[in-house]
Amino acid sequence: MTETLPHDFYLQDTVTVARALLGCTLWRKRGRELFAARLVETEAYLGANDLASHARRGLRSARNASMYLEGGHAYIYFTYGMHWCLNVVTQEADIAEAVLLRAAEPIRGIESIHKRRPKAKRDFDLMNGPGKLCSALDIDGRLDGEPLDGKRLFLTAPEHPIGDSEIVISRRVGIDGSGDAAVWPLRFYLRGNRYVSAYRT
Repeated sequence: MTETLPHDFYLQDTVTVARALLGCTLWRKRGRELFAARLVETEAYLGANDLASHARRGLRSARNASMYLEGGHAYIYFTYGMHWCLNVVTQEADIAEAVLLRAAEPIRGIESIHKRRPKAKRDFDLMNGPGKLCSALDIDGRLDGEPLDGKRLFLTAPEHPIGDSEIVISRRVGIDGSGDAAVWPLRFYLRGNRYVSAYRT
């Protein structure tokens, strides 16, 4: 296992972080268990000027308070009354930008992950969506605001560099009511990877 991503990584431009997270490994410590998943799909959310963001127009609430932390923290929210979603906070404090982790490939603790996701019959269905990712790794509101420093959640760099030709860029998913922001090209995923949320055989 390589070292965790340096703090400065999270202070970069949010789009840069969203692209750079592809291929990184997300680690989740739970007691004596350690789970890991390779990130294959992300989305950038750009704060006050992004109508798809929970911080649009500078909105602040108890729900999105963690978005306003300094980069390198987790922002975790509950959606549709049933799913948790994990975001990586970016940039300096009070900017409220973040990257949603949309999908990942499980690489450690797969047997336990299957027990948490019994409806998933194939490995590539375990984490092919943000809610599935959180369910598989036992990530919920208890970890909201958690620093990504290695205690319970952390990230490590890709084993191999990800080239631009390996990355597909598209509009984000499920934000049609967000004005012009609905078509901003802020979703990034690994080309041809069957673990992404919208993969079709």
